[in-house]
Amino acid sequence: MAVRTVLHMGGPLLLKVAEPVQEFDTPDLHTLIGDMFDTMAALDGAGLAAPQIGVSLRVVIFGVESNPRYPDVEAVPTTVLINPTIEVIGKETNEGWEGCLSVPGMRGLVPRYSHIRYSGRDQFGARIEREAKDFHARVVQHECDHLDGILYPRRIRDLSQFGFEEALFPQEE
Repeated sequence: MAVRTVLHMGGPLLLKVAEPVQEFDTPDLHTLIGDMFDTMAALDGAGLAAPQIGVSLRVVIFGVESNPRYPDVEAVPTTVLINPTIEVIGKETNEGWEGCLSVPGMRGLVPRYSHIRYSGRDQFGARIEREAKDFHARVVQHECDHLDGILYPRRIRDLSQFGFEEALFPQEE
């Protein structure tokens, strides 16, 4: 497998709606997913969408056990989610700081639904259906936004809460 180059905000592919996956359990799909996991791990990501590495398919991966970019969050199960759908449960939202491998070095305070149900398929075509809350729900919504050509800065309500990490969160000496 390989670490792929991550496209940055401004790249036209990141603004497109990705195509559904038509075939599962193929060598190309397994290679794509392996490369996505290698890329996510190399960059300490919590998730990654195929369009971020230049592949316009409805494939996302995510998972967090411990991550230096997100040191205080709960674990999120390692997941491959293909052709996902999201159903909002309740109307409660919360704001949380998000970053993105396609928007390196920046963070923004983003509103997301607190409780969702998501479904889709894994790389073998098996059905996945889960409920998620809090950070898990945030990660799923963030990654699935990439499949619809949406980067998190478009979700920020107050742009004074968007900036470079070192300016927003200066390290105390």
